[in-house]
Amino acid sequence: MQVYHDIADFRPLSNAVVTSGTFDGVHLGHQKILSRLREAAQASGGETVVITFWPHPRMVVSNDSQNLRLLSTIDEKIELLRQNGVQHLVVVPFTREFSELTSDEFIQQILIDTIGTKKLVIGYDHHFGKNREGSFEYLQKNAHRFGFEIEEIPRQEIDHLTVSSTKIRQSLVEGKTSVANELLGRIYTFTGVIVKGRQLGRTIGYPTANVQVLESYKLIPADGVYAVRVHVRGQWLKGVMSIGFRPTVNGIGRTQEVYIFDFQENIYGEKMTVENVAFIRPELKFDGLEALKKAIDDDCTAALALLEA
Repeated sequence: MQVYHDIADFRPLSNAVVTSGTFDGVHLGHQKILSRLREAAQASGGETVVITFWPHPRMVVSNDSQNLRLLSTIDEKIELLRQNGVQHLVVVPFTREFSELTSDEFIQQILIDTIGTKKLVIGYDHHFGKNREGSFEYLQKNAHRFGFEIEEIPRQEIDHLTVSSTKIRQSLVEGKTSVANELLGRIYTFTGVIVKGRQLGRTIGYPTANVQVLESYKLIPADGVYAVRVHVRGQWLKGVMSIGFRPTVNGIGRTQEVYIFDFQENIYGEKMTVENVAFIRPELKFDGLEALKKAIDDDCTAALALLEA
């Protein structure tokens, strides 16, 4: 996959089959669009092009951008799109100036002049341009002017839930891990650097890796205890994770701490990716360290059973 971080580097293709969107999380709904994009390109001998935007548009135009939490960082999104067989990825720098482009200007300047679009595939209820004025209906009505074919992918549902980034975010902050993972079509992950904490876990036989996520906008799931898999030093390992404020030990600040089964290596300063496999229980305050240790014993038993399953 070729990635273009400057749209000026892209040269128009002779047969570009295109889609555009934020693709936060690259969930099952996005995957359906990308699958159809590949099929259409193969049928016509064309090349697939995905146009996405960074920063996320809401980071630029929303009055509440500081509270925005996303399912994927830009690097995660690029890798997920690569795994979905995209040939060309155009990452458009989203600025206030760009947000002022009308739908006609976006179509002419980006889709036609820059990309050379021959077919546009868009998702259900997709809007674009200033004030989201562009729509599938608008594209259909004006297709004769644009000179490219247009196809809309219907809304996708799982168990009567519409697959959307918003629904997945909501599920994660509510501790509904299984719902989020099903709508994603994969296990939700985040990556961080291992930093030193208070090291209280060592005193009760459960040394933990304190995972600090560097991107403040990356969504961290709800407080609680989870069965996880972690990737560190080139290997996948099983573990149990606690997210929250550690009320039993008067913790300060929210942390993500992972106890890795059968692992004793020093990994401070190294990167770790955490797969959020299953929710076990909410965060609780226990009556002292002994009660906390008993709870962790039970959490480990539950996590191993879930991970084996």
